[in-house]
Amino acid sequence: MTEYKLKSDDFLVSQTNEKGIILFANDDFCKVAGYSLDELVGKQHNIVRHPDMPKAAFKSLWETVKSGKVWDGYVKNRTKDGGYYWVYATVYPMYDEATKEKTYMSCRRKPSEEEITEAQALYKTLN
Repeated sequence: MTEYKLKSDDFLVSQTNEKGIILFANDDFCKVAGYSLDELVGKQHNIVRHPDMPKAAFKSLWETVKSGKVWDGYVKNRTKDGGYYWVYATVYPMYDEATKEKTYMSCRRKPSEEEITEAQALYKTLN
């Protein structure tokens, strides 16, 4: 399994609806994950979920954002070719007054090696 290490200026952005369906993905997200925009839009965001990630982390994420609060944390994602990459993610709940729909914007950056090590240790206790 090959690790993709984000560059310091990589900034991955995606937007989903309430059901986790991808509505938007920026070029950095497509590049790092290894998918084209067409392969991502309309798919579940868990297309990039790595099996090492504990379910408790995503339970916390969804409970937090559905309550209208911002969630942040470390996430190990899977690339299209079976590799992986770590991100520090911040997920913002949003509400469109015109459509009356909730959406979620996720902005992700490169975490430090120390942050990854700490997240790995924590996640081992949750699995």
